[in-house]
Amino acid sequence: QVQLVESGGGLVQVGDSLRLSCAASGRTFSRYAMGWFRQAPGKEREFVGAISGSGGSTNYADSVKGRFTISRDNAKLTVYLQMNSLKPEDTAVYSCAAASRLGASMFASLYDYWGQGTQVTVSS
Repeated sequence: QVQLVESGGGLVQVGDSLRLSCAASGRTFSRYAMGWFRQAPGKEREFVGAISGSGGSTNYADSVKGRFTISRDNAKLTVYLQMNSLKPEDTAVYSCAAASRLGASMFASLYDYWGQGTQVTVSS
């Protein structure tokens, strides 16, 4: 139904920036709220941020507020996660997800489709 493919991860140093992309399929992309989650080895999945279907509303975890920015280009069927001032604690596999709703949500259980994830490693 909905396919999501993340890209843009890599190995960076403390203080560097990265922009992750999530390319989606389908012609109803604007009707899905999109979220970013991350999971470090041995830890539970953690909410990072979300954006509403129109892009008019965003929601961020406290740990990334002021450093990360979510945006989307519905014409390109793509959602982005701009990550600045990266810290070692940001090291994780980052996944994007789509929810069959317009509003953003921090709860993973509300998302219907998930990408395969992209690795972000921040070295000190």
